[in-house]
Amino acid sequence: MGQPEAIPPNPNPISPSTTPPALLEPPPQRQGGGGLLKFPRPAVRVTSEFDSETEVWFHKVSCRLFDRLAKLKLSFQNDQRGQVSSPQIGFLAKNLSIIYDVESQNALLKGSLDLAGCLQLRATHDVKDQQGEVALTANLTDPSYKFELASAFPFNGLPRATLRFPKGELSVEEKENEEAQKVLSWSGIFKSQILNGVCTALYKENDLNLRYCYKDGEMSFIPSICLPSNALSFAFKRQFTPSDKLSYWYHLNSDEWSAVYKHTMGKNLKFKAGYDSEVRLGWASLWIGDEEGKTKTAPMKVKVQFMVQVPRDDINNSLFMFRVKKRWDI
Repeated sequence: MGQPEAIPPNPNPISPSTTPPALLEPPPQRQGGGGLLKFPRPAVRVTSEFDSETEVWFHKVSCRLFDRLAKLKLSFQNDQRGQVSSPQIGFLAKNLSIIYDVESQNALLKGSLDLAGCLQLRATHDVKDQQGEVALTANLTDPSYKFELASAFPFNGLPRATLRFPKGELSVEEKENEEAQKVLSWSGIFKSQILNGVCTALYKENDLNLRYCYKDGEMSFIPSICLPSNALSFAFKRQFTPSDKLSYWYHLNSDEWSAVYKHTMGKNLKFKAGYDSEVRLGWASLWIGDEEGKTKTAPMKVKVQFMVQVPRDDINNSLFMFRVKKRWDI
């Protein structure tokens, strides 16, 4: 009897050393119900402000929603005893805002809608008072020229018409005079470049204010007159150095004047001192953090102002005040 025929080896044996890595790894674990149901927590911004003059805290909590397309905002005040007042809830988007006042149980609605490339519709509505305004704005041949019709709601007369152009605007609306008669009231503003300054004419309710502003690299001179009262005043501003500036205002009809000196030490430190003859009061203040900037740009997101007021007639009643504003990003 012959020997049995040998079985040739498998050219592709299956063994742990040759098994594909994917077959050895455990299946991935699901987290939070799957990636389709997982939403990142929106960043929350908390801002608190305290004014020693009113002794009231003001708080605002806000967060962005829908990939920063809208904002949810909560604001309220509280005094030193912890009592909360003036709570408001707001929903703000590009073309819609809703502000709800919890105490009065009232909502203020504002919205806008682009009807076409050159037309925009805006509306405001007070839910409790059942009042609001509707406005339609149209861009004319040049985008810098606009014509607007605005009317109160419920409608009670002719709409207010406003024409805006690069050098100013002109408005006309219907109002009641002292005899309860409806008349047309005009108002407008016009600006024009004259020599090295800008002349501005402002007309409203039969009063005309003419103002001229001359400004160069170091000095500004601003005279103004109001007609028909002939009240004349002027302002003078002098920039001594990039860090030092003096401003002075004088009213010729009343001999009242005021002056302010400002010294800046970098972007986030500013000292100001002044005097107002009308209230006979001198004052000085120190700003830590950009006075005109937002809290988020200040160091440690904190802005602080210290102020001292000294009455001219009674120095013993001098008053020290401070204001602090802090922001947290959670």
